Amino acid sequence: MFLTCSCLNRVNISTLASDLLLLEKAADTMPGQDFLRRLNLPDLEEISQCIRNASAPLLVSVGAVAAATTYYLATRPRALPPVCDPHRQSVEVEGEDLARRSVLMNDGCFLTHIYDDAKTMYESFLRGIKLSQNGPCLGSRKPKQPYEWISYGEVKQRSENLGSAFLHKGHSKSVDPHIGIFSQNRPEWTMTELACYTYSLVSVPLYDTLGTEAIAHILDKASISTVVCDVKDKVNLILDCFNNSKHFLKTIVLMEEPSESLVERGRRAGIQILTLQEMEALGKANHQQPIPPQPEDLAVICFTSGTTGNPKGAMLSHGNIMSNCSAFVKLTEVSTEARCPITHTDVHISYLPLAHMFERVVQVRCPVIGFFQGDIRRLSDDLHTLKPTFFPAVPRLLNRIYDKVFGQADTSLKRWLLQFAYSRKEAELRKGIVRKDSIWDYLIFKNVQASLGGRVRLMLTGAAPISPAVLTFLRVAMGCQFYEGYGQTECTGGCTITVPGDWSEGHVGPPLPCNIIKLMDVPEMNYYAVNGEGEVCVKGPNVFKGYLKDPEKTAETIDADGWVHTGDIGKWLPNGTLKIVDRKKHIFKLAQGEYIAPEKIENIYTRSDAVAQLFVHGDSLQACLVAVVVPDPEFLSGWAERKLGLQGSYKELCGNEKVKAAILEDMIRLGKEGGLKSFEQVKAIYLHTELFSIENGLLTPTLKSKRNEMLQHFRSELYKGIQM
Repeated sequence: MFLTCSCLNRVNISTLASDLLLLEKAADTMPGQDFLRRLNLPDLEEISQCIRNASAPLLVSVGAVAAATTYYLATRPRALPPVCDPHRQSVEVEGEDLARRSVLMNDGCFLTHIYDDAKTMYESFLRGIKLSQNGPCLGSRKPKQPYEWISYGEVKQRSENLGSAFLHKGHSKSVDPHIGIFSQNRPEWTMTELACYTYSLVSVPLYDTLGTEAIAHILDKASISTVVCDVKDKVNLILDCFNNSKHFLKTIVLMEEPSESLVERGRRAGIQILTLQEMEALGKANHQQPIPPQPEDLAVICFTSGTTGNPKGAMLSHGNIMSNCSAFVKLTEVSTEARCPITHTDVHISYLPLAHMFERVVQVRCPVIGFFQGDIRRLSDDLHTLKPTFFPAVPRLLNRIYDKVFGQADTSLKRWLLQFAYSRKEAELRKGIVRKDSIWDYLIFKNVQASLGGRVRLMLTGAAPISPAVLTFLRVAMGCQFYEGYGQTECTGGCTITVPGDWSEGHVGPPLPCNIIKLMDVPEMNYYAVNGEGEVCVKGPNVFKGYLKDPEKTAETIDADGWVHTGDIGKWLPNGTLKIVDRKKHIFKLAQGEYIAPEKIENIYTRSDAVAQLFVHGDSLQACLVAVVVPDPEFLSGWAERKLGLQGSYKELCGNEKVKAAILEDMIRLGKEGGLKSFEQVKAIYLHTELFSIENGLLTPTLKSKRNEMLQHFRSELYKGIQM
């Protein structure tokens, strides 16, 4: 007998596997029954009837199998052609020792723009109006309601009104050009930014996690006199920053109606609080013609969250942003089977913070933008309602999707079926076949695809590294073009990206066509460029202009030859792609994208009486910090007896879970007192009984921690028992 639907209920795994493979071949004949008719063979319905009829002659069954197999071989899915040779994705740059460039770079020239009528952010918006024919532009929704859309024409008019109001308030390209934006993602955020672009002003985003001290620093550093806020709480937060100190701020524009007490509080601080509606009305009454920017004009000052000290303001021009966007467009726009061009009908959901460049760059390219409701817990509902076709994501969210899928496979049979379906589609992926219409999509992965709305055809991840296992699984499960990028604010977001047609993992792709990359020696860490290893350095039109009013920090980041030093350690792979393997400075990212300076945290925790030494570690694939703690041998005994009433030898106490919990509690207390943010606090500790020393290879001759050696020494203990 061929197979029946009851095969899914069989207990015999080997028989089930055989039946599923036959089902896979049969299912691949579904799209084209005409081919069967031309061969004068039974169609699929007749084949199915024969299969269901247990008394049918064996000859019919054999014929059915032969027909299905013949059709499968003729119509099986074909691999998409790669955009370049997968084994040679970058080449060395002539005249730049050991630097490499993308093979997609035309004649070795940097890509600055891809359309002659879109060299600035403002021109890019005008192009969107033309291509969409004044179609929907920005959408938002209230709970349990459909999306409401604002057309391109209305966005243009409202942005001109708001921009005209900025000019009426005294802002101009040469005088007071900086406009602060302190808001969650919503249409008014994008319209405020567009108002700045329309009149050659500069947007300066703020975000909650900075804290009042950092916000006050940004307002002062950028001499900001106008800030646009979404809610009253943010207005109060800004007013809290001053405490009767001097400031430049004159106007706060609020997207909602302010209370009389809030307006009065602003007045006492010398700040006028207006609604967005009032500002637009003011601009409409004093309308001015647009003052379009040039590619070299500043567009954004993006303050990066510093790990030590105050945030630094990265100055990015229109040319910086457009070159970065154009490089991604080049990978997707050219009409070949392997690429996935974004058209005027594509829809993007905006939920990643607009204060960071990853989301800003994405929005430039996608013509229709729907915003989430502002609550990440409702994102799933927004996805089902909007049904986006373009979905950028950070690894932390993708990890949750991955964990949820495997969490639902709660029986051995379900886990086996999931793994079997995954292995079949992964085999196709390795051959370059990307699709979502296989039998495994209908049986297993349909719900995964539906969780993002069901229409996603292009995904992009960045901001932090993603586990190769998670990346490959989601490429298989989603059945769409799925890229991973690498970069930082100082190169406008991205400097490498995986290319269509190469679905391997463990690297971040070759350089983008808008920049070249060189690995430079880091002798203190034993990385040398001649070995294809070293600090990742970037040069090109996407490289930022420097830090606002900070020439010293600028010189530390951009060298005399124009190379941005990222601080990341990279390695060239044989196929010309880049793999990030280390961090030059003792600063790293957690999975959610937060930067961590471990020495600062260690200095706070060593104030604990019970702690003699410790090593704080974080992994870019994990969301929390852990630490190795060496308790003070001379102090631990008395401390444990006094705090916990426990007695014992040093090793006995170090092995006691109550002692470990008490030490961790004391460290967290000191962390709170020392001003550590929640993500800077360790989640778990491992108690080690031997002091770090020069003799055991964990300290340098100057008694500094050898962090790489410590990581290797304690790797097996660091995340043991932690539920991530």
